[in-house]
Amino acid sequence: MTRTPRKGGTISWACTPGFPPACIFPLLPPGRFGARSLYEFQMLMYRPLYWYGTKGDASVDYELSMAEPPEWSEDGRTATLTVKPYKWSNGETVNADGVMLWMHLLEAKKEEYGGYVPGYFPDNLTSYEKVAEDKVRFTFDKAYARNWVLMNQFSLITPLPKAWDRTADGPADATRNKDEAYAVYDYLMAQNGDVYAEDNRHRTRWADSPVWSVVNGPWKLAEYAMDGLVRMVPNPSYSGPNKPYADEFRLVPTDTDEQQYQWLERGPHGPDAIHMGFLPFDRITEPASDPTVGGPNPLAEHYRIVPQILYAIHYFPFNFSNPTIAGKIFRRLYFRQALQTCLDQDGSFQEIYQGYGYPTYGPVPALPATELQSPAQKANPFPFDVDKARRLLTENGWDTSVTPAVCVNPGTGAGQAGEGIPEGTRLTVTLRYASGHEKTLTRLLRKFRDDAARAGIELVLEEVHPSVLVGQDTTGTTTWELSCWNGGWVYGPNFHPTGELLYRTGAGCNFGSYSDPVADELIEKTVTSDDLADLYAYQDYLAEQVPVIWMPNFPLRVFEVANSLQGVEPINPLGFINPENWYFTDEPDDAGER
Repeated sequence: MTRTPRKGGTISWACTPGFPPACIFPLLPPGRFGARSLYEFQMLMYRPLYWYGTKGDASVDYELSMAEPPEWSEDGRTATLTVKPYKWSNGETVNADGVMLWMHLLEAKKEEYGGYVPGYFPDNLTSYEKVAEDKVRFTFDKAYARNWVLMNQFSLITPLPKAWDRTADGPADATRNKDEAYAVYDYLMAQNGDVYAEDNRHRTRWADSPVWSVVNGPWKLAEYAMDGLVRMVPNPSYSGPNKPYADEFRLVPTDTDEQQYQWLERGPHGPDAIHMGFLPFDRITEPASDPTVGGPNPLAEHYRIVPQILYAIHYFPFNFSNPTIAGKIFRRLYFRQALQTCLDQDGSFQEIYQGYGYPTYGPVPALPATELQSPAQKANPFPFDVDKARRLLTENGWDTSVTPAVCVNPGTGAGQAGEGIPEGTRLTVTLRYASGHEKTLTRLLRKFRDDAARAGIELVLEEVHPSVLVGQDTTGTTTWELSCWNGGWVYGPNFHPTGELLYRTGAGCNFGSYSDPVADELIEKTVTSDDLADLYAYQDYLAEQVPVIWMPNFPLRVFEVANSLQGVEPINPLGFINPENWYFTDEPDDAGER
């Protein structure tokens, strides 16, 4: 049905409980390197060099990108990027200088950036230089897979304005002198405020900041309220395509799934209306037969269902750096495999996730379906089997006749528990998890706890507010054991699922400090080769090694979109949003209208 766009109006989006935008400065630290701060906040104001996923697949959209396709040298080591002359809201032109400023800040503070992987960008560059006002040349230390460079390396770049090249003492020149980048970074982080603070007080100053008010995207920040409400309005200086239809875009904070559902029940009219929220799983009246399409809609009078299937995996990490006996236990493959076998992934798809569930069996997503997933990962390598889990423990030195099981055969030989696990150790592990999902995550983990207990593993569940959980468990704290934030990883800004950011030794988002030289070697092959056999070998090995607990996946949100709000589909599988493309129509939002 063709709908006539109407200019104006306010679009209100109900946010996922517990994860407010926490960082406005694009060089995010690992603990805040996620979709809420990046794709649903920052990128609306500060465009990255390349834009991805708008056609519903994991590809580059050059029309919306701020740079032309890379031009490669014959030897495959040098790429020249031409920057389009977008405008910043203060009149500056987006150009090569903005890329150089980003690169100097990144090189200076790479260890504090969530997208950094030791040995890769920018470490794998032998040089980068401005060669014209609109061109930057990058030379790599060897030839890498070109698609990997485009999807996982150049995707990290966000051009910055000259107005940000300053310190507390005034203008600086980190654009040309990388030695000045340290002080500029410190100044910008000070303007951001404490990224791990739960109080929104410092965030309320962002809208009036002379730094953060300089934008080149279609939106600018009008307000960040103490209660977490975010209001954005169109950037009148936006020079790119697809200028906003709406007068305002609101990110509305929610405390629980149930709260925002009650808002949706009121309908999409009135000053507090929600035009785009999500359907909690416990509110689904009939299961879906296909998670990509959705099922019957209890709110069909005013809304349509649009599942947000992202190119993502769900998991939670072991803390391999834990200095206690727990860390020693996690290093034992038999334990990781036993614990994975206690999780009834496949049974949860219908029982808990109402037909919207689908599997994570390894490090490459099952949906959207692509040739990148290994054929071996289409079947569960660790199907639910408590008896098998108990045998694995018994065969490796544990008495499972009691729970928690007791180590009765210490040592490093065959059939023994392993290094650093003394006789008499009880198999008790604490699993911290995100609050706010009583009918889904909490229910899943309570069943997991009960099934693990039958195998001899005592899981002690501890519910924690999501933002606190992620902040504490990704900022150097070493005493946590297992940590589940009800998510995992959306592949971005590393969009090719090669794993260097998640599982390579020392990687910025390797939250559990997993380290395996075989995995490192397999990852290295995936970034230098476009051969699918190398990608399959990597993911098959990681699936068997269980570096994390693979979790059932589901749409990030089963969106409820007001029938009067159009332009939302197709959903971007990489998590980007383009509310500038969304618009209201003059037609009434009749029941069932699509």
